[in-house]
Amino acid sequence: MNFLEEKILSDGVIKPGNILKIDNFLNHQIDISIIRQIAIELKRRFCDVEVNKILTIEASGIAMATMLGHLYDVPVVFAKKSETANSTDSKYVSQAYSFTHKKENKVFVSRPYLQSTDRVLIVDDFLADGQAAHALIDLVHQAGGEVSGIGIAVEKGQQMGGRILREEGYHLESIAIIEEMNWETQTILFRNQDK
Repeated sequence: MNFLEEKILSDGVIKPGNILKIDNFLNHQIDISIIRQIAIELKRRFCDVEVNKILTIEASGIAMATMLGHLYDVPVVFAKKSETANSTDSKYVSQAYSFTHKKENKVFVSRPYLQSTDRVLIVDDFLADGQAAHALIDLVHQAGGEVSGIGIAVEKGQQMGGRILREEGYHLESIAIIEEMNWETQTILFRNQDK
């Protein structure tokens, strides 16, 4: 059992509807020690690929992406979900359905921040159906860049996202992969990864 699986078992709460609540350390309150360990582990797992940019989606992946960007010493870009007054007119746009929020989001990155020369490591806190990951892949491809890999903190292995991305040929690494969880018994079974 790895550090993230142990943390999930000790601090996580399963909610009805297949929702894992770990916002006390991953995506509402940030446990810097855990985020640092996730970043170190992802860098280790992607040590053989070229990375010159980290890409995530707002907001939950930003802490993880920032720590990883620090380790790689490369820029971090996050796809925004809403327009602001200072958003540029020229942007790459895609669609992502949020499993957690149960809604479709238009996501975008301003064109200057993704280039054809970029070798992008996509990161996010959760992978369920793969919609956010596919939206980020689409943004990289619109820019003419290359996806070097996809790094995830927690993958819901009982859903299709991870399998689909792997079948599409992407180098996908998830620190913890949940095979089963039961909110009535508050039990979680993780996939054995031998990493």
